[in-house]
Amino acid sequence: MLTDYWPLRGIRLTTPRLELRLPSEEELAELADLAARGVHPPGEMPFLTPWTDRPPTDRGRYVIQQHWQRLGTWSPQEWALELAVFHRGRPVGVQDMRARDFALRREITTGSWLGLDHHGHGFGTEMRAAVLHFAFTELGCLEATTASFADNPAPLKISRNLGYRPDGIARDVLNGRTVISQRLRLSRSDWQSSPRPPVTVTTPNNCLPLFGIT
Repeated sequence: MLTDYWPLRGIRLTTPRLELRLPSEEELAELADLAARGVHPPGEMPFLTPWTDRPPTDRGRYVIQQHWQRLGTWSPQEWALELAVFHRGRPVGVQDMRARDFALRREITTGSWLGLDHHGHGFGTEMRAAVLHFAFTELGCLEATTASFADNPAPLKISRNLGYRPDGIARDVLNGRTVISQRLRLSRSDWQSSPRPPVTVTTPNNCLPLFGIT
């Protein structure tokens, strides 16, 4: 079976309303359609990925290519787990967690997007909480980081609610101008003491070496 060689296929994270897992090829196409319809209002640019500047077909193709690339370049030394987020059986977005040298650093970084029609329902908190639970309880993570533009309040609110603390700023260039991101960091102790939705995890026993864990 495919899961004998690629046990990541067997990972399931479940919250009260959501399920996170790797998508099938048909579900990946649905995610591409979702991105093609938009991940934020036109005229806004809340991500370093220039979603607004891309025509719908390119947005969808980007989702597919990034998914394949992250799976195809996976190694225990550098990996990115990109999980489709499902609500009532239909994909609503993507939540990822990434790491380099995780076996030594025990630190992850997260990122996510939701289809525009699914904003404002609290999904962002649940999906982030799911991967944090997986990282801290299943992988033995010690620190989690994220970043968001200073003028993008929604993800900053999610981070605060989940116990993150400010961790400085990052300066990047987007469309010929400098943009400022607020970096945030969540320690294991802060995660343990912060309120969060319940998460159920299904993890195949043989998947941990793929994350660099022996």
